Amino acid sequence: MPWRGGRDPYFIWVSEVMLQQTQVATVIPYYERFISRFPTIQALANAPMDDLLKCWQGLGYYSRARNLQKAAQQVVSEHGGVFPRDFKAIRSLSGIGDYTAGAIASIAFNQPHPAVDGNVMRVLSRWFRISENVAKPQTKRRFEEIALRLIPEGRAWEFNQALMELGALVCLPRSPRCESCPVASICRAWFHGDSEAYPVKTKKAPPRPVSFAVAVPIRDGSVYLCRRPVDGLLGGLWEFPAFPLEVGERPAQVIQVALNLPELDWIPLCTVLHTYTHMKATMHALTVELPPAFDLPLDAERRWVGVSDLGEYALSNANQKIRAALDDRPLFMVPRSWLPSRYWGGGF
Repeated sequence: MPWRGGRDPYFIWVSEVMLQQTQVATVIPYYERFISRFPTIQALANAPMDDLLKCWQGLGYYSRARNLQKAAQQVVSEHGGVFPRDFKAIRSLSGIGDYTAGAIASIAFNQPHPAVDGNVMRVLSRWFRISENVAKPQTKRRFEEIALRLIPEGRAWEFNQALMELGALVCLPRSPRCESCPVASICRAWFHGDSEAYPVKTKKAPPRPVSFAVAVPIRDGSVYLCRRPVDGLLGGLWEFPAFPLEVGERPAQVIQVALNLPELDWIPLCTVLHTYTHMKATMHALTVELPPAFDLPLDAERRWVGVSDLGEYALSNANQKIRAALDDRPLFMVPRSWLPSRYWGGGF
């Protein structure tokens, strides 16, 4: 892994944030691209938001990127651009919780702080056969106390990484590789033959279904984009305007009311299904060539963007699918103004 082999706290921090909710194989190319684009804390602190989100595009959980930049700005303004060594100072940075602070303090500075994530809780719950619900904060605190007692003196950076690797590669959620586990002989769950019964965790409620009407207005070879509010889901990303769609409502009617437009011949472009942590979204995208007599509000957060320039904007995965459908439209859906005259000059 490209972040291994060194002890630079900046590189460790970026990798740990990216690895939250994301698998290693997915993270590696994003990490390499991110570090190439923002090689220092100063570079990250000064980056335009659009550059930051474009670099993060596709990795999801965009609040991680925004918090990374906020914390980088804190390091520059409060610590002279030098990543702090003190655990409390690390923990006080935006977006850094106990796990990330412990990982940075132990791996970068070899300080005896536990770094307890889902992998580590799984290992410890089986090792000690702990049947408490790992979704509860008090259970995580208990695991942190256990992990702290286990750290060998002077070897925190090795031990914490080893425990993480044990959970990622051997002590798997399903079909754990107990036969190759270096601590199987002292693992209580293995001894009792019930490793897969641990950890104990309450199931999350399934994501709720929601629907949206998505407008893709076209004018003179450009499409209309809006930026999402910085604070919130997909904050700071650009998108085709989307509006909640209730059961029985017509997407075209919802769009026209929301954008204060007259009745137009909206053409269905595509339907995109996308699951977020808390919701399962069905997005009905419609497109139309806006007549010259009608316009849409323009400001710093709303603009017309050339279709060929859409690749420069950070879009969510769902909006990238809509963009792909826009690129792949059949000829009859392409506005006449986009076509060379030879296609329509003879009564096409």
